[in-house]
Amino acid sequence: MLAAYLKLLRHNRNFRLLWLAQVISEMGDWFYSLAVYSLLLELTHNRATSVGLAVVLQVLPVTFISPMAGAINDRLSRKGIMIAADVARFFVVLGMLLVRAPGMVWLVYPLLFLETVGVAFFEPAHSAIIPNIVEPGEILCANGLSSVTWSFCLAVGASLGGVVAVLLGRDAVFILNALSFLGSAWLIRRMRFSEPHTEGLPPLRAHDLFDFTPIAAGFRYIRSDRNRFATLFVKLGGGILGANLVLLPVLAERVFPVHRAGLDARRGAILGMSLLMGARGVGALLGPLIAVRWAGERQTRLRAGIAIGFLCAAAGYLWLGVSGSLAGAALGVALAHSGGSLNWVFSTTLLQFYTEDRFRGRVFAAEFGLCMLSISASGYLAGVALDLGVNPRTFATFLGAAMLAPAAAWVAHLFHHKHP
Repeated sequence: MLAAYLKLLRHNRNFRLLWLAQVISEMGDWFYSLAVYSLLLELTHNRATSVGLAVVLQVLPVTFISPMAGAINDRLSRKGIMIAADVARFFVVLGMLLVRAPGMVWLVYPLLFLETVGVAFFEPAHSAIIPNIVEPGEILCANGLSSVTWSFCLAVGASLGGVVAVLLGRDAVFILNALSFLGSAWLIRRMRFSEPHTEGLPPLRAHDLFDFTPIAAGFRYIRSDRNRFATLFVKLGGGILGANLVLLPVLAERVFPVHRAGLDARRGAILGMSLLMGARGVGALLGPLIAVRWAGERQTRLRAGIAIGFLCAAAGYLWLGVSGSLAGAALGVALAHSGGSLNWVFSTTLLQFYTEDRFRGRVFAAEFGLCMLSISASGYLAGVALDLGVNPRTFATFLGAAMLAPAAAWVAHLFHHKHP
């Protein structure tokens, strides 16, 4: 599979530029997330709900913005939308430098909201253009490489992010992430590809933003095919694992801080957090690396792989719930997120197969919005539960058991509906 990835990067300039933009931007994102969660825990005296609210604002707005973002992605240049989103996020992230004391914590939340608006427009465009810049037989390879890259950036970014925050301070992390968005925008600007979905469409006018006809058409299109409709909800089920964004920092703070000579409690917790988040990235990297080669372009295996992914996610968090060491916890996290990453790649690929170009913006915006709804709900509930005194290990066990529900729903879909 590595040879296929290298071939795609070597021979496809557009995908190579998009991939480099992803590497730069996502590496900065994981530096940044670690710094934001650490900042909130420090300034709010370790309140898990402060991180839970941050997670909600990083993801929930996508659910409400997605219908409009999808319609706009199907009317305007998706390349232009990605560039605009990157430039806007450069300024938003720099705003984090103003948060210096507990009295300024409130500013974190509107900044996270604004950044999420950018994500709501960027991510559907990114998924929608893949079939426009690669050959049909390379779509799974492209999605697999994107997922592996995301996972690598998580593993390296989260691990190094803790080190950079300890050595250089959080301000350096915020500046690096802001600059990464400018780098991403510059690389995407250099891409050259056709966007057939814009052909023959009139210019977008202000009143079009309040015309819900394209949104309604998108929902009818999604409902018109059972496979498309069911696959749209795979990431919704996987979003239950969004609780990890609250659970892992709290586990690091309360259960698995790194104890080393010369490390105070705060820095030990940051390093523990970075190791758990890094394990999440390692697992998310290995899942697609192993499974993409096995699945190939066969849709039957892509669908079966999603069931396997849900079961791995459940097993990993059940394991995490009984782990008594940081190493054991990291192994459980890695297993769980190898399954979550596999599901992300396989469901994205199936939707690209099932969806016409002129509807891709709306379909992927709807899928992303549902996923973010699930992540925000699970993240906030995790914060509330942990602040009410639920043991973090107990919550991890509950999370693993909860993942059995989408696994059962997907298996039921496979048995009750015929597939091509």
